[in-house]
Amino acid sequence: MNNKKQFNKLDVLKFTHFSRKGYALFSVLGREVLVGVLAISTLTYAKAEGVSTETAYSLDSLSREEMKLDEVIVTGSRAPLTDLQTAKIVTVVTRDDIARAAAESINDVLKLVPGVDVRQRGGFGVQTDISVRGGNFDQITILLNGVNISSPHTGHLSADFPVSPDDIERIEVLEGGYENGLCGVVNIVSTPNPTPFFCPNERSGKAERPARGKGVNSLINLYGGSYGYAGGNGRISYYSPFGGRGAKHWGNVSGGYTRSDGATPNSAFSSSKVFYNGGLTLGKVDVSAQVGYSYKPYEANTFYGASSIDQWESNERIMWALKASSNSLPSPSGRGAGGEAIVYGNHWFDHYQWHRNNPAGENFHMVETYGANANYWFGSKWGKTSLGADWRFETINSSKLGHLLDEADWKPSKGHDAQKDIFYKYHDSRTLFDLHATHDILLRQWTVSLALTANYTKLSKWSVLPAVNIAYRPADDWKLFASWSTALRQPTFTDLYYSGANIEGNSNLQPENTSDFQLGVRKTGVGYSAELVAFYSHKSNMIDWVTTPLPTSPEGKETDGIFRSVNFLMNNWGGEVNLTMLPQEIWGKKIPLRKVGVRYAYINEDSKYDVTVVQSKYAMEYLRHKVVLNADLHLWRNLNMGINWRWQDRIGENNPSYALLDARLSWDAKHWSIYVDGTNILNKEYYDFATIRQPGIVVIGGAKIKL
Repeated sequence: MNNKKQFNKLDVLKFTHFSRKGYALFSVLGREVLVGVLAISTLTYAKAEGVSTETAYSLDSLSREEMKLDEVIVTGSRAPLTDLQTAKIVTVVTRDDIARAAAESINDVLKLVPGVDVRQRGGFGVQTDISVRGGNFDQITILLNGVNISSPHTGHLSADFPVSPDDIERIEVLEGGYENGLCGVVNIVSTPNPTPFFCPNERSGKAERPARGKGVNSLINLYGGSYGYAGGNGRISYYSPFGGRGAKHWGNVSGGYTRSDGATPNSAFSSSKVFYNGGLTLGKVDVSAQVGYSYKPYEANTFYGASSIDQWESNERIMWALKASSNSLPSPSGRGAGGEAIVYGNHWFDHYQWHRNNPAGENFHMVETYGANANYWFGSKWGKTSLGADWRFETINSSKLGHLLDEADWKPSKGHDAQKDIFYKYHDSRTLFDLHATHDILLRQWTVSLALTANYTKLSKWSVLPAVNIAYRPADDWKLFASWSTALRQPTFTDLYYSGANIEGNSNLQPENTSDFQLGVRKTGVGYSAELVAFYSHKSNMIDWVTTPLPTSPEGKETDGIFRSVNFLMNNWGGEVNLTMLPQEIWGKKIPLRKVGVRYAYINEDSKYDVTVVQSKYAMEYLRHKVVLNADLHLWRNLNMGINWRWQDRIGENNPSYALLDARLSWDAKHWSIYVDGTNILNKEYYDFATIRQPGIVVIGGAKIKL
């Protein structure tokens, strides 16, 4: 607790340690209590027992002493656990990290995570492939507030989000096999309940209720810069208690528009998006909803093949989800129960042209997914147990992908770019279902988490996917962990059916499987945290697109140039080192450096194909080395700077290593800020894909107004 002198001056108190002593909360009645949100591998919000957490604060905005909240409840696995108890670790990009990064899109933010490979096809996050630990863009699961928004059509489209960096509270990255995430899971958590029930009066400094018990705030962000890049985002957040007994209503509505002439030839684009998330709290039940829409037409340069320089594509998507959950948490003894249920839907409309305004090589796709999942947990003297079920239905109607329909069953194209003379002549659908159970055995220094998932699909029938996670805590500032997990992924509709001039799908592909092992240690102390992780993964039936030699090729190097999708075996291993330092916590605010991060990831792979491979589209092009250095500086008064340097070395032909320097300089006042972003400041020539040149130096300026 703060000392007496500080107590007399401060009207907002910060806990450095929680205890269950009867006197612990007496001196803070009627004041705002700041509780840090500890983002573990939970993919959900943290909650503290008996304490309001309307305001979520970034983990990195608190000092190390303020992070010793050893009794804050978080949900490890599928049942709520404390930070010390949970047996898993996740990489978290906080709101502060995002605010200091020169990031114009969520894809740009993910470049800061060492185990994540972000391969741009177009600048400004126009079309981006995201992968984890040597996998490809199809082999991760992307969640928005815990809801699966991944596309079964192709992972090329999964990274189109209806939210902007201004809407994000944090991004959680879980690496390795995890349920339906074959190589990893990325969970994007949008801005939560915006206004505390008690807030400080700006004149008196005293904590008091907002007028009429309501709160509204807003944000406007206008920006522009190189290559005709211009646009804006806005958000309105509201909070309103009603009906007594803790009932409340909250919500966030955001939207934005961005356009550019293109930083490279034939790469102009525009992007429109709108998103809502909000909910009700009624007693011990939370009910919430999220709805999003985005539309992005863009010139696609040589995105999908070097022989066409005037490709074009548009992506339109609609998403929605409803969620009901119990907000009750286990008692200090670990007893208690709770649950959650979610229903959701995703709708994609994709229009692609091999040559702009030319019907040859033109495709129309409509993809829909519907899902529902339920989870129930309870605590007992033997630990915490979670039981649940997931159901997901995936369907595609297309001018290209699926089984050919009878003419009577053809459906007219839909969406923003629908054309009267274009019909969906092909169709396919599938249902995925799984049952899961998790039990966490909780001891003083140990947590043992046992999980079992039974997955069913028509293609693979029943598959059993076990997992074991163990954590050992010799002290509060040490944590050693080990895990073994298995996961499965169905082929995308593109893997199964796509065919063209130089590409051919395979309807006989088998689902991908992985068995992952991971060891790690985490150490925290005053002014620093350090983490070391090593992993090994055995993967079977992995999917790649490859060319094979012609029968008449004497050296086995001549091919017919057709890429075919095949299954193959792969083993990969590697490690990560993450070091974060908070110099001001050690030496005080007399030095300008607030935070320094040093991160390194290494991956090595060994692949085995049943056929001789001449070229590979994905599996033979992975990041061997990735280094990320970043610094957060407070220069003078309200002047701040964030610097990020990234070096990448990729395996494969025509993939030279490169290093990029990005920075953001900002003046951050209470109700407004102005900023200048510089990306690729040293104007390096580089390629994420061998044939697609990336932009040189890009300068963007903007202003934010907070009301």
